[in-house]
Amino acid sequence: MRRFFLCTLIVSLFVPVFAQTRHPFTFEDMMKLKRVGEPEVSPDGKWVLFSAVDVDLDANTESPHIWIVPTAGGQERIIADQDADRPRWAPDGRRFAFISNKEGGSQVWVADFDSTAGTVTGMHRLTSIATEAEGELWSPDDKSILFVSNVYPECPDEVCNARKLEEAAKSKVKAMIFTRLLFRHLHAYAEGKRSHIFAIPVDACVGAADPGCPVGAARDLTPGDYDAPVFSFGQDEYAFSPDGQEICYTSNHEKNEAASTNNDLWIVPVKVGADASFAQVMAQTKNITAGNPASDSTPLYSPDGRYIAYRTQQRPGYESDRFRLTLYDRKTGEKKNLIEDFDRWVGTFVWAPDSKAIYFTAEDKGESPVYGVFLETSNIVSRIVSFAGYDDSPGVTRDGKSLVFTHESVTAPAEIYRADMADGNVNRGAPGTQQGNPTLDDKVAVDLLTGIAPLTHLNEVVLSQVSVSALESFWFTGAHGDKVEGFLVKPPNFDAGKKYPVKFLLKGGPQIAAGEYWSYAGNLELLAANGYVVITINFHGSTGYGQKFIDSVTGDWGGAPFEDEMKGLDYAEKTYLFIDKDRECAIGSSYGGFMANWVLGHTDRFKCIVSHHSVFNAESFWGTTDELWYPDWDFKGTPYDDHATYRKWSPHQYARNFKTPTLVIHGQLDYRADVSQSFQLFTTLQMLGVPSKMLYFPDEAQYPQRPQNSQLFYKTVNDWVDLWTKK
Repeated sequence: MRRFFLCTLIVSLFVPVFAQTRHPFTFEDMMKLKRVGEPEVSPDGKWVLFSAVDVDLDANTESPHIWIVPTAGGQERIIADQDADRPRWAPDGRRFAFISNKEGGSQVWVADFDSTAGTVTGMHRLTSIATEAEGELWSPDDKSILFVSNVYPECPDEVCNARKLEEAAKSKVKAMIFTRLLFRHLHAYAEGKRSHIFAIPVDACVGAADPGCPVGAARDLTPGDYDAPVFSFGQDEYAFSPDGQEICYTSNHEKNEAASTNNDLWIVPVKVGADASFAQVMAQTKNITAGNPASDSTPLYSPDGRYIAYRTQQRPGYESDRFRLTLYDRKTGEKKNLIEDFDRWVGTFVWAPDSKAIYFTAEDKGESPVYGVFLETSNIVSRIVSFAGYDDSPGVTRDGKSLVFTHESVTAPAEIYRADMADGNVNRGAPGTQQGNPTLDDKVAVDLLTGIAPLTHLNEVVLSQVSVSALESFWFTGAHGDKVEGFLVKPPNFDAGKKYPVKFLLKGGPQIAAGEYWSYAGNLELLAANGYVVITINFHGSTGYGQKFIDSVTGDWGGAPFEDEMKGLDYAEKTYLFIDKDRECAIGSSYGGFMANWVLGHTDRFKCIVSHHSVFNAESFWGTTDELWYPDWDFKGTPYDDHATYRKWSPHQYARNFKTPTLVIHGQLDYRADVSQSFQLFTTLQMLGVPSKMLYFPDEAQYPQRPQNSQLFYKTVNDWVDLWTKK
């Protein structure tokens, strides 16, 4: 649940400087921005590959392309002009793999690369699998590639899968039969298929006259009626050992996956026989985290092969427990938590080439810097990258002298940056480190770096023409007497002598954070652009303030968070005299949509409300959502075991208080908060005679992905707010 709503309020800080007249940021400007993906550093350290998505608003399409830029700095350029995404270098640097939909759906392709010239000399389609391929990963010896495909678990081979797909496509009966939960997830039905990891040879399949590997060339390394790997939004859930002899992957073998967070790490030999039965494969497969009933995920082998690093949680059934960084010793089987006293969530991470350090991201007070932990001084954490913003997907050059990562902030989307290490590596235990139980208030770590510089500038031209405002932080005393952080964005051409209406954004999650993040779904700059002050609060339950703060939302959905929201807005109204408190509209998505509905029943201070893919009836939400561990934990049980908690925090119980004009928005394909929630809300508003409107997307999930649908979303929201606050 939490990770699916990361897009709810995410924004950024880098402001390009160009001496020219700027105009307020528009939706059309946002669609011109290129959406930069994670960086991939070449084995020789000379190049960085990355994908970038182009949006064509008129054609209503999004197209990814692969770009390249010198690691030392220079002009970035497209290197693969066809529909291409997720580039991954071969270990020898002479080729890279990527995913393309150019032919036969999503398939793995391989490009030949000239490192001297930095050019592609040929492209070949590797896979032709009917169930399509994604998530490619090279073996350390360059001879094979892993990929993931959603297959029918009862099928022993590609022929069977292709036949079942064809039968389903031709059948006039589209009914499905379910025998277990999690039959649908996020925005799609499982249709009886499972994600499996396949290995496919490269040299035997790629050639000028060969359109791809023949049927049967790919070997299923994770057969059975399980998702292996499990779904993930971030780092890969599988990895090769450095010697190429085994893979480690994440899988959940619980009977009821919808109510279990017990992901485990499994290892299996890569050379398991192509004709091996399920029983034979499982006989060679080992669960290395069976002792932990909570989640273990995102395995990554150390370059020297001694360890597997991974993220682990301790409380079963709680997806928002703290993500710790753990080492598994492959020789002894010993497990060690590297940073037990570091009270933040570990995000994406990467090993240093010498296997002596791990660099990782972690949210902290509305930011997400890069940190480092060093095996020789375990439990000492250094903040490596210190400038404000959201960093992700760190990579390291092979010589260990530079970090490469994406960086975004409220005023600009992600670009790729390079940070150079002082003395060729990070100083262990240097000044600016945080030891024991760090407060994370110390952000002085510049001695660890010789410089930070952007490698890409894909969006500089567009951003140089628009007026955007930096994110401003403020603190106030919220629920339980705790200090709570809020954020504010001013409109373009701001005049402190004027009064401005307010768009009060109710953050989603609840276990995520607002802050220095960029978003295409709830963009703060775009919402402020037509003359509004935008305010949002990191209420109790938000990440980046310690696990106790996160845990406080459990069983208290409408309690402390609502108190924080109201006290934060009270503080802003008293502190910022340019706020017109008589012209405020509350806007919420996901959990923020729940909060919008809660506000609707508990205060009349707003001129209007926007409730987007919300929770309206907590009891029916439980019965229609996909991941049951989420409400089971946050509402402390099931509706039939604990009616009190569900009914206490269910907005529909307070419908008699509804008076505020409300815009309701939902997509049919949202299986996290089912569309029936908004249908119930809209029906209730109409029956009560409350001014209301509903925007319904039959072809979207949570946030509109199709460009023209997104355009309609923003226009409808802005028109509704203008209607009630600019009279």
